[in-house]
Amino acid sequence: MDNDKITEARENRSLMIALGVIIAALIIVSIIGFLFINKPAEIIQGQVEGTTVKVSGMLPGRVTDIYVREGDTVKAGDTLIHIHSSVAYAKLMQAEAMESAATAQNRKVDSGTRSQIVQSAYDLWQQAIAASTIAKKTYDRMESLYSQNVVSEQKRDEAFAAYQAATAAENAAHSQYLMAKEGAQPEDRASAEAMVGVARGGVQEVEALLDDQYLTAPCDGIISEIYPEQGELVALGAPLMSVLKHDDRWVTFNVREEMLQRFAMGSEIEIQVPALGDNTLTAKIYYVGDMGDYAVWRSTKSTGEWDSRTFKIKARFEDPIPGLRPGMTAIFKK
Repeated sequence: MDNDKITEARENRSLMIALGVIIAALIIVSIIGFLFINKPAEIIQGQVEGTTVKVSGMLPGRVTDIYVREGDTVKAGDTLIHIHSSVAYAKLMQAEAMESAATAQNRKVDSGTRSQIVQSAYDLWQQAIAASTIAKKTYDRMESLYSQNVVSEQKRDEAFAAYQAATAAENAAHSQYLMAKEGAQPEDRASAEAMVGVARGGVQEVEALLDDQYLTAPCDGIISEIYPEQGELVALGAPLMSVLKHDDRWVTFNVREEMLQRFAMGSEIEIQVPALGDNTLTAKIYYVGDMGDYAVWRSTKSTGEWDSRTFKIKARFEDPIPGLRPGMTAIFKK
């Protein structure tokens, strides 16, 4: 009986020793792992961005033709859309008619007074000369007779008044003849020329609007969005399409300010774009900017922590990356 108890005690002791060895081994392995096994890399997730150019025009009207579809590749100068405006064409006809009228009026001023009017003014001047000559002779005779006491002083004065009136009429007729001969005044010519310029400017203004009836691609790229449908009316300056520029891609990350030392301006960072595989891509930081008070990480403790602002980091690829599109996820591992 005593032998059985001794054997059981030995077995329990052996079991406890083995269990203690296992626990000690686990503790040692855990310590080694904590000290020597690398922590998993912290990941900062960003996004690929691209430059988008909106296509809009100055001509309000109806969309009659759309020559591209979303996803099409275009080159700068390719025709994208046609807008028709009946109102603009009517205004063009009106402006052209006003220009023609102003031009005709200017030619009339430049051509001077008609020869018939000039001749008539000359004839009136000659008649006034003849009348003045007769009045002068009459006055001379009256003056001679008055000196001989043949006529009264009143008769002489009447003859003198008639002579003065004839002289004034002669001068007036001569002035009218000169005006008819010289034609329009310089101010009238300048006014007529200015009216031609105003009318021509109106034509050019409408023609400039009509130049936007066919809108072209402002750059090489891909049609990312088309807003109106064929047949819709579009307003002045309304965006009609968006063109995504070729080979103009960058990535953006939002990081807390204590991490900024890893994102110095002009430095290069290694990132991955999961959509393009596991290859590492190199990008150069060209922008570091504060995102403002709305993007501040607020401290949850009254002591031991502090508020941290968020900064936007932008980095551009040195070389074009085939297949890289805006919206793709970009990952930076620190």
